[in-house]
Amino acid sequence: MLSEERNALLCQTGPGTRMGELLRRYWHPIEAVTEMERRTVKAVRILGEDLVLYRDKGGNYGLVDQHCPHRRADLSYGFTEACGLRCNYHGWLWDHEGRCLHQPYEETRHPEGQFKDKVRIKAYPVQEKAGLLWAYFGPSPAPQLPDWDRYYARGFKQIVTSEIPCNWFQCQENSIDPVHFEWLHSNWSKVLRGEDGPRAPTHTRLGFDEFDYGFVYRRVREDTTEEDELWTTGRVCLWPNALYTGHFEWRVPIDDENTLSVLWYLTELPGDAPYEQERIPSWSAPIVDPDTGRWINTHILNQDFIAWLGQGVLADRSKEHLGESDRGILMLRRRMLKEAEAVAAGKDPMATIRDADLNHRVHLPIVGGPARPPAKSMPSRFPLLAGQPSEVWEEFEQAWRYCAGNAPAAARL
Repeated sequence: MLSEERNALLCQTGPGTRMGELLRRYWHPIEAVTEMERRTVKAVRILGEDLVLYRDKGGNYGLVDQHCPHRRADLSYGFTEACGLRCNYHGWLWDHEGRCLHQPYEETRHPEGQFKDKVRIKAYPVQEKAGLLWAYFGPSPAPQLPDWDRYYARGFKQIVTSEIPCNWFQCQENSIDPVHFEWLHSNWSKVLRGEDGPRAPTHTRLGFDEFDYGFVYRRVREDTTEEDELWTTGRVCLWPNALYTGHFEWRVPIDDENTLSVLWYLTELPGDAPYEQERIPSWSAPIVDPDTGRWINTHILNQDFIAWLGQGVLADRSKEHLGESDRGILMLRRRMLKEAEAVAAGKDPMATIRDADLNHRVHLPIVGGPARPPAKSMPSRFPLLAGQPSEVWEEFEQAWRYCAGNAPAAARL
């Protein structure tokens, strides 16, 4: 078990905290590109900071302080121009680097004063990759934004976000907890469906290894051996705050009591005809059943959410009793604390990519290999989260039928 002091250290992510400073050394997904096609200005809260994300008419993305330095007006009500975001209160214009480009009244009265050059707003760099917008909150120079090989795989991609009212770290610990698959997803799902049949195969052996980009966990069940890919390849707990199993699940701290779950999901498509997805659709998944007021339990990630939320807003790890299956969680905690100390000492933490030449389609282990075969038939629903919009399902269905040779080329996305 952890002391209350060390537990707090793992949970606190605001500016100046040990874990907050560690996480600020990495790029974080904060929104889907298609969401900013639907709107141009959006208030966001990340790592305990209230910010505004915008896309100006020149196509530049900006992430700036939510409050204008002039009179502290809310810039999420501002409007974009050819370059920058203009405050709706007195018209001060801010670019994506935090510079003030225009102060209408001040420049009219004192054109020689150059007051705008003396005022700046907090601003963070934003990059676009794989249909997501990524932000970096740490000191310059920023590391490379990882270019994972899975981004280029052939298939139908979609991005799903959910806001989870609990601390980020209990979400990430789930990424290195293999046994929960057996119970939370397999056995409990059978109970929820009213099935009385045999339970899922029991885990008989677990292994945990560290590699350049996090941890790999391996498992043997009573129906597999060490020749199975669950052991030989394993699954990736991706440093510092994601799970990778062929899809990515990032757990981005909104603040110490709320987490942004960002799912990047790829479904392999049949056939071998060229297929390119022009845009990656995105949607927001509900977590509460409106009929019962309880957490939704019908989908895989919704079940994970229930496990995280059941630990409370901030899990009290001083009251835990960890067992043999929790060796990976202990490794994760120790490494988090060690890397936080490294950052405090002025060092780059693990999994920081600085060399641009090495940051090209970086490989991550995946069960089934990079070219995993698609399902034998089209899935009947999206498996991970409830609430997929019908238009996204229809896009996927069109893509599947086109690749299977059952739809005309005009149906291609």
